Amino acid sequence: AGVDVILVGDSLGMVVLGYETTLEVTMEDMVRHTAAVRRAQPRALLAADMPFLSYQVSPERAVENAGRLVREGGADAVKLEGGRAMLPAIEAILRASIPVIGHLGLTPQSILRFGGYRVQGRGGPAEEELLADARALAAAGVFLLVLEGIPKSLGRRITEAVEVPTVGIGAGPGTDGQVLVLHDLSGFSEGPMPRFVKRYGAVGEALGAAVEGFASEV
Repeated sequence: AGVDVILVGDSLGMVVLGYETTLEVTMEDMVRHTAAVRRAQPRALLAADMPFLSYQVSPERAVENAGRLVREGGADAVKLEGGRAMLPAIEAILRASIPVIGHLGLTPQSILRFGGYRVQGRGGPAEEELLADARALAAAGVFLLVLEGIPKSLGRRITEAVEVPTVGIGAGPGTDGQVLVLHDLSGFSEGPMPRFVKRYGAVGEALGAAVEGFASEV
């Protein structure tokens, strides 16, 4: 369809496995789903999320788990959440020759600390902290930055401040690219959607109608 990157995100825990948050997602979940996507032989770069506690414990653990996503899952790159505090893990993974994508702003694995899915980076100090995080991650060697749930002015400011491409999700139109959860943009998911989600299809309704038609005929 023309996308540049396919991200197997830990959001699969919510849209596929039925969890309330991404915190329940395991390495086994991520490896299994990433490998399934790899078997489809996509032309786009295939990236995979590192789930909760797969990289925060130690740099050594981070390298081991990133390696599993590459070796067992077939990922071309891994994505992990967090700013400067995650630099030891990021640098260790990069030393293992595994490309890394950064993720700043509303990082879903931190919702317990955030108190829910709330916009981040509002106000002077918070904005400067995220800008410093972005610069540090870019300097460390991440090749892409995902910016989620931040004011559009900050999304544009970070994009202008770093040399690596930025991809926004609820970060305004000023980023270099955009990402959305497939189940959300296609209309497969049900229930309330974040305000930044635009639905480009009604897959859920079509699937329901197909099953109803089959059941009716039978």
